[in-house]
Amino acid sequence: MNTRSATCLCNAPILKYPSISPLPRSPVTKNFLTRNCFRIRATSNEVDTKTEQDSDNDAQEQGISGTSKISVGATPSAPALDKDLKKVVQKTAATFAPRASTATKNPAVPGTVLYSVFEVQGYASMLLGGFLSFNLIFPSNEPDIWRLMGMWSIWMFTIPSLRARDCSKNEKEALNYLFLLIPLLNVVIPFFWKSFAVVWSADTVAFFGMYAWKLGWLQQRE
Repeated sequence: MNTRSATCLCNAPILKYPSISPLPRSPVTKNFLTRNCFRIRATSNEVDTKTEQDSDNDAQEQGISGTSKISVGATPSAPALDKDLKKVVQKTAATFAPRASTATKNPAVPGTVLYSVFEVQGYASMLLGGFLSFNLIFPSNEPDIWRLMGMWSIWMFTIPSLRARDCSKNEKEALNYLFLLIPLLNVVIPFFWKSFAVVWSADTVAFFGMYAWKLGWLQQRE
């Protein structure tokens, strides 16, 4: 029985299935595949470049915003310093400079006789101080009280006379600065150059320079 089954199996025809060959790659399919691959790669590269450009733009915007914040935060420092300096100068000048004994309104307003008197007195004392400093009035070969008064005439007579008027805010600030600046010049300059005329000349230059800065004389000419 076993031998018969073995012979039957041996004599049975063996079915031969045709081998599956791969699809032929024609030029059309090859081009189609390469185009699709190229498109996929190109689109991926575009996405990468877009993301890189977006990241670069974001970094530039952050840098610009950071610099703008720094510049905006740094600019108010100068006006704040100028404002604090004005407060200190105004407080010091108001403490030590001569002022009215009453709290009433200043009668020396522009256009009045008193205003003109204070103005003429201020510039006349400056001119007289120059004559004394250059030893043209009461001449002497040695330093004396007249030449010393001439050197200090702008601080002692000119500035108080002009501050006694009802002047503008800018002119008041200029006089306040001069009230503190001129004593420094009169004390420091004699260490380098012992001359009454030089000290008076420096005070005069500082006086008109401060007026030109605070009242904007140079800007008006331009």
